[in-house]
Amino acid sequence: MTFQKAISITTHGEGKVVDLTDEVTKFVADSGISVGLVNVFVSGSTAAVTTIEYEEGVLSDLNRALAVVAPLDSPYAHDSRWGDGNGRSHVKAALVGPSLTIPIQGGIPATGTWQQIVLLELDVRKSRTRTVLLTALG
Repeated sequence: MTFQKAISITTHGEGKVVDLTDEVTKFVADSGISVGLVNVFVSGSTAAVTTIEYEEGVLSDLNRALAVVAPLDSPYAHDSRWGDGNGRSHVKAALVGPSLTIPIQGGIPATGTWQQIVLLELDVRKSRTRTVLLTALG
């Protein structure tokens, strides 16, 4: 069986991290799948999905690490071509990735105790509406 649902998430600028864990857990429960996989995919090239402990310190550490990898003050060919100033956002999103697949065990995503499913807003715009596609297979 396969189940799918699109959710809209409003973000509020670069560096914001949105905890999707409860939404994904509810989706899996509603699917009725007890053993399988759930995929979480964000459409768009300046956002990403991953797991992390949703705690202010580590969220700050993640943003700082991404800023080191793709710093604000570096020249980006994308910015020269398009003039939108978000070349670093594209680089960060490509490094983290747009999707995540998690095993389903006992009708719930098999994440660890301190492992939450998160959306990373990496675009420089102040607010975006992101579409996250959830797909459960089992």
